[in-house]
Amino acid sequence: MIKTIFAMLAAVSVGTPAFADNSKITKGYYTMDSMGCMLVRECTKDVQPVKDITTIADAHPDSDYSIIADEFGRMLVALDKVGVEVFLADEKYFPVGHRGVYHTVSNNFFLNKTYMRRPGVLMSVMRHEGWHAAQDCMAGTIKNSLIAIINPEEDVPTMYREMAERSYPASAVPWEAEAGWAGRTEGMTAKALDACANGKMWEVYKPTPLTEKWLREEGYITK
Repeated sequence: MIKTIFAMLAAVSVGTPAFADNSKITKGYYTMDSMGCMLVRECTKDVQPVKDITTIADAHPDSDYSIIADEFGRMLVALDKVGVEVFLADEKYFPVGHRGVYHTVSNNFFLNKTYMRRPGVLMSVMRHEGWHAAQDCMAGTIKNSLIAIINPEEDVPTMYREMAERSYPASAVPWEAEAGWAGRTEGMTAKALDACANGKMWEVYKPTPLTEKWLREEGYITK
C-alpha cells in the first residue's frame, strides 16, 4: 500500500499569472503544472463532467461508441455511486502523451479529449483509471488518499508487469501492472467498481495479507 498524493499537487505553484483564463498555471500548458491545476479543480475551463457516453460522442461526432456504450455506462454508474467524478478535458492540461489520470485526493479522474476519439482507447483509459479508483476502495475507503493492490502480484500476467516496468518507477509497478491488465480486459474494472459500490469489495476480492492486516488494524475489517 502506498500513499498517492500525486506530485501534480506540488506542481500548482504561486507566481506571476501566465494565462488570463487559468491564472494558477505558471509553467504553461502541457505540463505537470497545468495537470495539477486541473486535478485540484482550480482550472475548469474546457473541462466538462462526463454524464454518459453522449458527452464523449458529442466531442467526437464522427466516432461510433455503440460497441462500448454498455460497459462504459456500467462503469460510470458505479463510479457515481462511490463518489468518483469523470471529466473530459482539453489536451492542454496534460503533459504530452498522457491520456488520463486518476486523483486519489479528490477522487476524480480526467480523460484527455484528444485521445478519446477512438472507442478502444477510451475504454482502455476508462478501465485503467477506473481500476485505480477500485484500488482506492480496496484500501479501506474511496475517501482516503491510499491505494492497495487488488490481486496478488503473482496473478498479474507477466506481459503487463513487464510493460509497467518499462513505463513506471519501480515503486509504482505493482499498482500500474494490474491497472494495465484491467485496462485491456473487458469487464474487469466494471466488476471491481460494482463490488466497491455495493460495499462488497473484500468479499469479492480477498485482500492480500499485508492489506488485510492494515485493514484490520484500522478497523475496516472487524470479523
